[in-house]
Amino acid sequence: TKGGSSRKSTRDFFTSAKFLIYMGHALSTWGDRMWNFAVAVFLVELYGNSLLLTAVYGLVVAGSVLLLGAIIGDWVDKNPRLKVAQTSLLVQNSCVIACGVLLMLVFQFKDQLTELYNGWILTTCYILVITIANIANLASTAMSITIQRDWVVVVAGQDSSKLADMNATVRIIDQLTNILAPMLVGQIMAFGSHFVGCGFISGWNLCSMCVEYALLWKVYQKTPALAVKAGQKEQQQELKQLNLENGQSPEESSQPLMNETSVVAKSDSPKQRSCCYQMAEPVRTFKAGWVAYYNQNIFFAGMSLAFLYMTVLGFDCITTGYAYTQGLNGSVLSLLMGASAISGICGTVAFTWVRKKCGLIRTGFISGMAQLSCLILCVISVFAPGSPFDLSVSPFQDLYTHLIGEKTLPEAVHSLTGGNITTPTTAAPTQELPPMQSYMSVSLLFAGVIAARVGLWSFDLTVTQLIQENVIESERGVINGVQNSMNYLLDLLHFIMVILAPNPEAFGLLVIISVSFVAMGHMMYFRFAFRSLGSRLFLCCSPEQKVEAVDNPSLPTTV
Repeated sequence: TKGGSSRKSTRDFFTSAKFLIYMGHALSTWGDRMWNFAVAVFLVELYGNSLLLTAVYGLVVAGSVLLLGAIIGDWVDKNPRLKVAQTSLLVQNSCVIACGVLLMLVFQFKDQLTELYNGWILTTCYILVITIANIANLASTAMSITIQRDWVVVVAGQDSSKLADMNATVRIIDQLTNILAPMLVGQIMAFGSHFVGCGFISGWNLCSMCVEYALLWKVYQKTPALAVKAGQKEQQQELKQLNLENGQSPEESSQPLMNETSVVAKSDSPKQRSCCYQMAEPVRTFKAGWVAYYNQNIFFAGMSLAFLYMTVLGFDCITTGYAYTQGLNGSVLSLLMGASAISGICGTVAFTWVRKKCGLIRTGFISGMAQLSCLILCVISVFAPGSPFDLSVSPFQDLYTHLIGEKTLPEAVHSLTGGNITTPTTAAPTQELPPMQSYMSVSLLFAGVIAARVGLWSFDLTVTQLIQENVIESERGVINGVQNSMNYLLDLLHFIMVILAPNPEAFGLLVIISVSFVAMGHMMYFRFAFRSLGSRLFLCCSPEQKVEAVDNPSLPTTV
């Protein structure tokens, strides 16, 4: 009987809504990571090893989410959960498949397309690829909001610990797929070709879309609470109460409700709103979303997370390009990326443990202090032996030479972000250093970046759960949409900062600015935490002794 109960519990877990969400998220994230890695490589390859198309694509993606984040979130709030998830899934995967097929055609017939109409057909293909890929990213944003910020909360129910465990598991899946998916598609393109890589990604998304669709339907069936949103419940209760006040019985109220809404619609039809008013609807939604975000009690917590995106201290093309200028090869960088992922997983595990011991708000404070402490190593690296930091070299030198025509912008950016990178010709000559000294600065830099991932991911999970628990269900989509917009805005600013000062001698200045923004972000969180808990912020007690909702009565919570 013991073995039978064990098998039953195992079977129940693998058929539970929680596990099915993990499976769907793993498939979705795997496809996203493969596509995000591959599309940058494809665009660089198509445009003659230039970063111009990649930069345009990044700018379009960031600008679109910045402008449409609130509108996407509002659409998520106002439509049934299953419809939102299925529509986002179909649009996202269909766009990736279409993009993959289009890229296959371009790779196969690039020479012929270049000769047609002086290359305008090829340029049109580039525009179509970027446009369709941007639509896929917007659909991915909607999918992320509805699953990670809404469905997960509903499946977890009123259990804050279960919600924290689910958030941590989702983040571990993100970390693992972020390493393994690019490795897989990279090997396929290395041993095959870009044409084969496009075909593989298109085929993967086609198969994955069918499986994810089935998993979403299963989760929806196993979780009845997903069928009705809070706004719909409140509207039904208000209409029932109105009918009861008019003397109707509950049995009579259901049919007249439909008639009443149709009558209201008909009565409004002669008084159609003006065309300009209807066209301004997205603008009003955008404004209302940002106002609602500003009025949230967790506004400073959300802003603190957004400020962490204004940094060059991450494993993106910027830091990777700088590492190449300092003599690190691809093999070493791949090991460092693996260490970074392991550090991030440790951060997600630490989040669940610290939250149980100290509570959610204190976990964010502790995580922030841990991240800042580790980033001190990055500041020290700026002044350590082997650092190219030199204030006598103008940080805007490459921008200036581009403007006067001595160097093109793609070359200036390329000098920092990829390829066979060498120190720019405008750089001041540097003396050769002994091996230990020459690598001391870059070693301290990456030691700080990797160690800080523990606090970073724990802090990210803290703010994510604060938003999940303290934003009412009817505004969950729009608030998370605006949060994504804020994240993209600060991320966009950090790329602009690098474009203005791309030479390695100025990277130390970018490091100092980045740490300053991270510090400002955590100061915002400290203000939020101190206003919520006051002096009790420094008294660490477990949730078992004192429930977070009681410990923090100033915040609305579902717990």
